[in-house]
Amino acid sequence: MTDLFSKIKEVTEISAISGHEAPVRSYLREKMGPHVDEFVTDGLGGLFGVRHAEAADAPRVLVAAHMDEVGFLVSEIKADGTFRVVEIGGWNPLVVSSQRFTLFTREGREIPLISGSVPPHFLRGANGSPSLPQVADIVFDGGFASKEEAESYGIRPGDAIVPESSAVLTANGKNVISKAWDNRYGVLMVSELAQALSGQKLGNELYVGANVQEEVGLRGAHASTTKFAPEIFFAVDCSPAGDVYGNQGAIGEGTLLRFFDPGHLMLPNMKDFLLTTAEEAGVKYQYYCAKGGTDAGVAHLQSGGVPSTTIGVCARYIHSHQTLYAMDDFLQAQAFLQALIKKLDRSTVDLIKNY
Repeated sequence: MTDLFSKIKEVTEISAISGHEAPVRSYLREKMGPHVDEFVTDGLGGLFGVRHAEAADAPRVLVAAHMDEVGFLVSEIKADGTFRVVEIGGWNPLVVSSQRFTLFTREGREIPLISGSVPPHFLRGANGSPSLPQVADIVFDGGFASKEEAESYGIRPGDAIVPESSAVLTANGKNVISKAWDNRYGVLMVSELAQALSGQKLGNELYVGANVQEEVGLRGAHASTTKFAPEIFFAVDCSPAGDVYGNQGAIGEGTLLRFFDPGHLMLPNMKDFLLTTAEEAGVKYQYYCAKGGTDAGVAHLQSGGVPSTTIGVCARYIHSHQTLYAMDDFLQAQAFLQALIKKLDRSTVDLIKNY
């Protein structure tokens, strides 16, 4: 587990929100480069390593994480030198205040920030409790005395703001606390998959990598699935755990069989394929009915319809500075994904597509 934690720490501490994914692209090129035949990109910045097939009729399989994490962009620099922001991805306003962030200027300068909060002293006479804040009203503060001083450091509207958080192990050594497991989980999954399959003969032409801008509306999946026209699509993504709230999705209980979300229904033949493979491989899995979407929701509607699913894990408190998740779930998901890819030859894909 020590080696896995080191990999998790490396990938989760990369800073890359939607539209600013270059650091993750660099990571994937470095980790996957020796294990794929070539890299291809789409027009939005998605990056995929290709494993070319020997068989002329081999099915094209697309395995896609997403590179981006949630964060903010500077929307306004106030006269007093503080900032207001626009959220990139979904945020609960209650987790935004009193946190540390890093602002990245266009020149690459890194500026430390905190998000403001209202001290209890200022709440006296207001029943002791503030109303729910709007993200647009939360103060972001870098300690500048004026707008002019902030601008002298190269700060402009549109600059990216990323949560500042480092990965740590829980006391029992089983779990990790970090930012951005949604979806650096997927980024690590695809890089580990490429390495694990290196040199192995496959029955498919494999495109493995990551989309961009998932957190702002599954945008990158439109570009990649349109360009590469896969016959099968796997999103690789992290979902919210509901275990401490009495809902579905428990950390430590394995990979997710995500049979429903508001934008995607798993096809019966795909479900049969997943269940059979999981049982054969001895993979621990749990059923999951989701309330949010993944790139599978876009991919399955492209190119006349593409059988799709999500190979996922769950984590507590996602879309915040501190997410908690189980390392064994990653190992279960990785074993599952490898087993699936190894089975996807022409006859298997035809069975999945046989309606």
